Amino acid sequence: MSSNLMDGPRVIVALDFPDGPTALKFVQQLPPGSCRLKVGKELFTSAGPELVRQLVAMGHDVFLDLKFHDIPNTVARACGAAAQLGVWMMNVHASGGRRMMEAAAAALKDCDGERKPLLIGVTVLTSMGAEDLAEIGVNVEPAAQVERLAQLAKVSGLDGVVCSPREAGQLRAQLGDDFVLVTPGVRPAGASKDDQTRVMTPADAIRDGAGYLVIGRPVTQATDPVSALEAINAEIQGIVQGT
Repeated sequence: MSSNLMDGPRVIVALDFPDGPTALKFVQQLPPGSCRLKVGKELFTSAGPELVRQLVAMGHDVFLDLKFHDIPNTVARACGAAAQLGVWMMNVHASGGRRMMEAAAAALKDCDGERKPLLIGVTVLTSMGAEDLAEIGVNVEPAAQVERLAQLAKVSGLDGVVCSPREAGQLRAQLGDDFVLVTPGVRPAGASKDDQTRVMTPADAIRDGAGYLVIGRPVTQATDPVSALEAINAEIQGIVQGT
């Protein structure tokens, strides 16, 4: 795996909170550099871009998880606006197609080197199984659809994709070490699966080729979030160092 993917924390803590004050109170417990932070639809809708600016100003890398999916011009403009917030990563739905993804990638080309956000595509949501795909007319197994959309994302100029940890090994082998793989559906051993159907432990996900792990409730709802995060980071570091 390339060094740029290995740099910095591999855990992205999902800030699945209903409002900005609650999210900020939680984040104040986390030392910058111990993880990255994900701001999704609920929190962004409630707290808006100002929260993202605050998190960035506090020294945190922010993954803006809004899964843009619209006509190419609209998505391109949304990506450009997100870049102005100083986010580290953002995403679009790969099912929006090649022209939409190419427009999104083009919108970020003018960002300064180190300030250019990573742009990744959402393949198949980890809450979806074969039956769910069939209901929307996709009559293939989730892994096959993930592979198809990941390949399309790469040729469209995206930096990587969101995928289940169960697809990470296959995608890493096919798409190379420089392709970013962000995996939700990661749960420490013994933790609840909640609403995810295709899950894996942090160690297994990293071992299978995942680049970054999105982890929410096992950290945010832990009695001691810092200790829970430290334990996950130690587990990951052991795999990275080959111990």
